[in-house]
Amino acid sequence: MHPAGIEPATCGSEDRTYDLIAPISDGNQQYQAMPRCVENQVSPKFLPLLPGMAGNRWKPPEFVVECDASVTGISPSDATHPSQSVPESLDKNNNYRYFCRVNAESKRMDMVSFVDSLAAKGQYHFTTEQAIAALGVSPAAARAAIRRLNRKTRVAMPFRGFHVIVPPEYRTLGCLPADQFIPQLMEHLHVAYYAGLLTAASLHGAAHQAPMVFQVMVPRNRPPIRCGRVRVQFIARRNLAEIPTVSRNTLRGVLRVSSPEATAFDLVGYPGHSGGLSNVATLLSELSASLNPGRLLTAASLSPLPWAQRLGFLLERIGQEKLAAPLVEYVNLRAKEYVPLRPRGSIHQAGRDPRWHLLVNEEVEPDL
Repeated sequence: MHPAGIEPATCGSEDRTYDLIAPISDGNQQYQAMPRCVENQVSPKFLPLLPGMAGNRWKPPEFVVECDASVTGISPSDATHPSQSVPESLDKNNNYRYFCRVNAESKRMDMVSFVDSLAAKGQYHFTTEQAIAALGVSPAAARAAIRRLNRKTRVAMPFRGFHVIVPPEYRTLGCLPADQFIPQLMEHLHVAYYAGLLTAASLHGAAHQAPMVFQVMVPRNRPPIRCGRVRVQFIARRNLAEIPTVSRNTLRGVLRVSSPEATAFDLVGYPGHSGGLSNVATLLSELSASLNPGRLLTAASLSPLPWAQRLGFLLERIGQEKLAAPLVEYVNLRAKEYVPLRPRGSIHQAGRDPRWHLLVNEEVEPDL
């Protein structure tokens, strides 16, 4: 017999919501044993209702999650039928499968409520482990719930196990902007960082062209991040912990950014990541108002000598002789040989610049 008025689902169907028998109440959860269709059986078997439950009409739960015994916490003595114990797994050969649901009055959160509660507190990131703990479900159930919100662009995953909440204004982007989650992600990974190169130049006002990729300097190379339409590139920087930085407030926290002087040295040190030397010269002309000669000299000691040679040459090329002046003496005291202006470029027929000990193997044409 099955509860009056409730027809059993077709044998073998995906939806077994109505294959219900008497519930077992245990605190905030209720459990139901669901008979499986066995081979050559036309319709599913239903266990008898517990005493006193015959008149109970059980409504379908809002959501049903399949659980094994370790998730539900049902002991064999709690089994619905005296002769049936809880299976240790959900193998297809089991005659019963067990489901758990959260009561309407339960204090346990669902994933939507969990995400909304974080956003209400101004926190727009969480880890899979935090979701598991907050929801009180299995890792598989938590990940499935996260995937459902991911498909709706409610959350995104820039890094495995690390999720960001996507407000409506960023749904078309498919992710939070990088400056709003990179500080939290780097803290989660315990990795030192700073926003550098084109990203730092843009934040310091050198916005000749908006960078398409968010560039982050780290101690060792890391794979890039692709989250929706957001791109993050990681570039290794030696002695990163010594590089001077400044803090910039974002909507979600504080972002660490290389100082203007450190940014200038990084741009000449990584021209391949900075759009080439002509683009670097253009950015330096826009960044020059933020540069200080004394701080440039301090930053020079934190970078390879060829970077100071190239930076001084480019500063003079854009008419910033006062900024370049402290670097002239610094270079002449230390430079023992000529180096190419463009790293790894051909030096065949390159001109020589004795002031900066450079082999000028590229024509620099800044867009001033």
